[in-house]
Parts: sequence; structure tokens; C-alpha cells
Amino acid sequence: MDTNPVPAQSVVDTLVANHRRFLGFLERQTGDRALAEDLLQEAFVRGLERLGTLRADESAVAWFYRSLRNAVVDHHRRRGSAERSLFALARELEADGPKGELEQEICRCIGELARTLKPEYADALRSVELDGIAVKDFAARRGISASNAGVRVFRAREALRRQVAAACGTCAEHGCFDCHCASEER
Repeated sequence: MDTNPVPAQSVVDTLVANHRRFLGFLERQTGDRALAEDLLQEAFVRGLERLGTLRADESAVAWFYRSLRNAVVDHHRRRGSAERSLFALARELEADGPKGELEQEICRCIGELARTLKPEYADALRSVELDGIAVKDFAARRGISASNAGVRVFRAREALRRQVAAACGTCAEHGCFDCHCASEER
């Protein structure tokens, strides 16, 4: 077994030459072209950082496919974890969430932050979360696949979560029960 490192430029050239094959593989695994492109981009970056782990007797393509399979598995794990967290949060809020004026204030704050999202994300959240439209029905109305709609809703939730964290700081970690953070910055 040859454990000498492979010349980096040779590996990069091989990976670039197989870009379409890699993208096709990821698109088949995820059912979503945009997600496949994102995962491939992330895998290329991670792959370039880990070039030193490729042995001279190992195929760069086979090595990279392992990275791609791991990226798909990681994506599904993150997505499942995020969805479980959102469902747990929803159950918690239904059980003992804020009431009355405080609830209206929080909704107003979140509504304002939602308007800062990309239009397709704001539309997805408004339709699915506020209007209660099923993801598959949202997909049909927008002329996109159900999996694409699911990814869009997931990304919209993540983007909103980042906006809330940025606007509210530690308040967001504790449930936003004292919703004065965003109004002070205005």
C-alpha cells in the first residue's frame, strides 16, 4: 500500500473533470438540483482541505464519492434533527407558550424579521406555517417538486432562525419571552 500523498493539482483536475458525474449522483440522492449543487460545493471545499488523506494507491474519484455519500447522510441527519427540534418547539409553545399581548408582540417581531428573508423563503413560511398549507400543496401551487418545497421550507426556517438569533441574541435561546430586543434597535 502506497501511503505517499497524491499531487494536489492532479486530484483537483480529476475532481473538476468529474463534476457532472458527482452532481448527477447527488441530484439522484436528494431529488433536488439546488441542494445537490450546495452539497457538491461543500464537499469540494472539504475535499480540498483533506487532500492529504488521499493515498497514492487510492482512486481520487472513489475517495470523493465516499465524501459525497457522507455529505448526503449528514444532510439527512441535520434535516431530521432540525425538523424534530421544530416539532418539539411547536409542542412546547402549544403547551405553555406566551399568551395575549406578549404573543402578539412576538409574532410582530418574527413577522418583521421574516420580511427580511428572500421572497421565496418568506412566501414558503407564510404559506406553510401561517396559512397552514401542506408542503405538497404548496409545491403544487408553485409548480415545484414536493422535495424542493420541503427543502425550501427547511431553508426558510433556518434563515429565519438565523435572523432571530442575530436580532435577538441570547433572548432567542430562551424563547423570546421578553421581546424588546428588536424594537430597541429600530
